Amino acid sequence: MPGLSGLDLQRALAQNGDARPVVFISGSASVPSSVAAMKAGAVDFLTKPLDAQKLIGAVRTAVEKDRTSREGRSRQAALAGRLASLTPREREVLEGVLAGKLNKQIAAGLGTAEKTVKVHRARMMEKMHVESVAELVRACLVVPPAEVQTAD
Repeated sequence: MPGLSGLDLQRALAQNGDARPVVFISGSASVPSSVAAMKAGAVDFLTKPLDAQKLIGAVRTAVEKDRTSREGRSRQAALAGRLASLTPREREVLEGVLAGKLNKQIAAGLGTAEKTVKVHRARMMEKMHVESVAELVRACLVVPPAEVQTAD
């Protein structure tokens, strides 16, 4: 590619937030350039003349990696939206639940009645689209609540 090496293109894509997997094909590969490409996240580094089966395998691997990555980002965005929909009080209750506290312990920490915590907890669980604390914990492992701002 005139004016731009494959490594330069890979770096530029990464700097622009483009996380697509890359398969390098080179007619003049060196060990340092192939190592640099792989360290920067390349799926494979193939040399010419190409073996068709290796190319097809590398492309399949890249497509699968991209699909998995997109699905993960989609789940993460959906969860981040749910977390952002929580009120500040629901967020506090969420943090207490994730810390393993009982409703009465959360209530004492927030200076409110246990019944009030139960109401906030029920709303929080509904907004998070979970039915159990185990589901809530698994969901929050994807996007830690501290990384998402609460709704006003």
